[in-house]
Amino acid sequence: MNPHATGPTADAAAAYLRALHERLTADGCTVTLPHWNECQVVTGCRADRKVRWFGTKAELFVFATAVPEIDVTTLGEFTAWAMRYAKGLRGGIPGARNAALVLPALVSARVLPEAAQWAAQDARILDTTLISRPLTVEATPKTLRTTMYRGRTVWGGMFTSHVLQKATLYFP
Repeated sequence: MNPHATGPTADAAAAYLRALHERLTADGCTVTLPHWNECQVVTGCRADRKVRWFGTKAELFVFATAVPEIDVTTLGEFTAWAMRYAKGLRGGIPGARNAALVLPALVSARVLPEAAQWAAQDARILDTTLISRPLTVEATPKTLRTTMYRGRTVWGGMFTSHVLQKATLYFP
């Protein structure tokens, strides 16, 4: 299947990404469109600092692209790419009252059950200050189902409610 395929299912994924772009922009994110493999990625970035986080700056990076099918390998590769990309974009000194939270999402009409399970099982951590919560989004003309880990993490646990609130806003 071609990542640039057309048809009702590809149209559903493209419509979802356009709506995501609008939601990110409306929430004050800086939105760019880099490429991963041969796919255009909707990327949003925002930074927040709150008193309850003891002045720590939390940078949130959102990455989403459409693929023909979501399997564990593709989701793992995209998550690793998104974490490396976010690490290169982040501002400030890592660990010095700065944390980065990454939401890498693949959108497709075909989500293999093991990929959804992999996304739901746990957050991924890189360098103790870069926390990723991969998502699968099943988007068809009749279905919209998002799967991600919604539990707490050892590192970055104080940002859990913030990142889950943003994930709910961006990935309804």
